[in-house]
Amino acid sequence: MKFTLHFGNNNFPDLAGATRLARLAEVAGFDSVLAIDHVVFPHNYTSTYPYSATGRLFGNPGDPLPDPLIWMAFAAAVTTRLRFMTGVIILPLRNPLVLAKQVATLDHMSGGRIELGIGVGWLKEEFEALGVPFEKRGKRTDEYIGAMRALWAGDGASFAGEFVNFTEVSSSPKPVAGRVPIVVGGHSEAAARRAGRIGDGFFPSIGAQVDTRPLFDIVRRAAEAAGRDPDAIEMITGCPELLPGATGDPRAAVEERKARGIGRIVVPVGAFLPDIEETLERFGETIIKPFGRD
Repeated sequence: MKFTLHFGNNNFPDLAGATRLARLAEVAGFDSVLAIDHVVFPHNYTSTYPYSATGRLFGNPGDPLPDPLIWMAFAAAVTTRLRFMTGVIILPLRNPLVLAKQVATLDHMSGGRIELGIGVGWLKEEFEALGVPFEKRGKRTDEYIGAMRALWAGDGASFAGEFVNFTEVSSSPKPVAGRVPIVVGGHSEAAARRAGRIGDGFFPSIGAQVDTRPLFDIVRRAAEAAGRDPDAIEMITGCPELLPGATGDPRAAVEERKARGIGRIVVPVGAFLPDIEETLERFGETIIKPFGRD
């Protein structure tokens, strides 16, 4: 079982904080740290945030939220083993060729420690501010994944789609392993099917206001229908029983998730504040070490 800290960049938005968190996480034995994404925060929006009971984003419009890739670059530079993932980047808002270049460069310079968690987005007002159509964002996402993988796979790449078209172009450096794992985020059946068809992992996020457990079966069925091995898709979920002050048996909770085929557990870094040195060290000793890392 692997363990990941979520919300790194908004809880520790400056260089000193990113350095502190990344080094503590690495020493404690965490596999990775996730950084979240919004390009802009609309002051007035009617879209419903799906990961809060209130339907509203946490925090205030003026709160710092560093770009996840730049934040990850700084955090990767002060660590040697810890991995980093966008959790999740809003893929339809990005130019896929530019993003492929940025992610491949970051993976290259970090020694292959980058994963790209992607989502289709929910905040229509953010799309409007960036001039990107909110409609067809799912199809746009599928094309962007294909285009990025084509660029990572080799030189002289070509791609033809509704939203992306290029012929015999090269983008270097390439990712260390020839590709960057793409983890599909989202709490919908469409996201689960996308993960099964083309994803390297599935992360329905924590805080979703629906029961996400049935989605993992949808991922597996979609993978089988696409001729893929369902076991090759990493399943990622939360585990409230592991948080400081929680009731219940944390080890039993981990074992239950392992039995369901979960390979990585995500916990919010905010739950370990303010005494993060002490709480992360304790988590490493009592949870991470007994269950080990893949």
